Amino acid sequence: MQDITLVLLGAGSASRFKLAPKKQWLWSKEKPIWLHVADNFQAIHGFKETIIVSSKDDIQSMSNFADYTFIEGGSSRQASLKNALENISTPFVLVSDIARCCLDNEMIKRVISAKKHRSCVVPTLNTVDTLYYQNAPIDRELTKIIQTPQLSCTKTLKEALATKTEFTDDSSAIASQQGEVIFVEGSVKAHKLTTIEDLAKLPCLEKPSTKTLTGFGIDIHPFEEGKQMVLCGVEIDSAFGFKAHSDGDVAIHALIDALLGAAGLGDIGEFYPDTSDEYKGANSAELLKDTIQRLNRLGYVLGNVDLTIIAQTPRLLNYKKAMRFNLANLLNLTPNLVNIKATTAEKLGWIGRKEGVAVEAVATLYYYDWTQQ
Repeated sequence: MQDITLVLLGAGSASRFKLAPKKQWLWSKEKPIWLHVADNFQAIHGFKETIIVSSKDDIQSMSNFADYTFIEGGSSRQASLKNALENISTPFVLVSDIARCCLDNEMIKRVISAKKHRSCVVPTLNTVDTLYYQNAPIDRELTKIIQTPQLSCTKTLKEALATKTEFTDDSSAIASQQGEVIFVEGSVKAHKLTTIEDLAKLPCLEKPSTKTLTGFGIDIHPFEEGKQMVLCGVEIDSAFGFKAHSDGDVAIHALIDALLGAAGLGDIGEFYPDTSDEYKGANSAELLKDTIQRLNRLGYVLGNVDLTIIAQTPRLLNYKKAMRFNLANLLNLTPNLVNIKATTAEKLGWIGRKEGVAVEAVATLYYYDWTQQ
């Protein structure tokens, strides 16, 4: 398929999908839907290039999963497609929605085999229900249900979208340029995931894996005189705090790294860089809440966390319960799933010399089980 580029659109907000994860981040076994769709397309048809259009935040996470080309979407489907087309040089482009996640290989073959210059090939279904328009019945034999993927002549599609007119699909844009719209038989298997109820109509999706994902994090901060010390979001009575770009909550920083590690998303510096003024003096508890919200949107559920604080000073025994309960509140876990351990360095090394504190954290995640909805 050296003359075809595949574009998968998934930059929408999925506002009609009422689950915590975004629909493109529901999991089928150990793959999110967007990757399930992209891999299946590529394995079956071997396109020259696969471009995935999504939001900036999603792309930051998606890029850890696969070596596809990722393009940031726009404010509408058409704007997103235009962004993708700027990066396409093949004479034809096949455009599909990530939400149309069950592929019918025979239908896709029908679409591809019908390609022609200045045309758009569209899979369609016949209308079987009675239709009314403005309170009057219309002849359903004159109507068609339009599906994706749609195969277009790249040059013609670019020209069609270089206007202020908003089109609902590629075929409408091609038709506006007097291009030929070619209809081929669609497939009932190509059902689009829009609402929770649609999940029952998508047999290609399998129950998420039940495996446990484990992440480890470690962080170290030296002391700084005259700064409030904060650990696990709890203020500690001390003459010094931590030298850091943010508030220096070394425990929460280690925990964020553990959470990101369990999800395979890199480290805290990739999401909250200490070179950015945005995070100067930042409240680490707010960064932790943002991390949890991010993981929930990506289809992860938090299991438990376990932290070990290594400090010669200050003494933390009387703070452990407060730290446990505060973290539990931030993480929306019961306190028994948040464990805090504190130990000294037995006066060895820089910790033993009372120069700073180190924290190690372990966190577990699970895939969100959408089959229970």
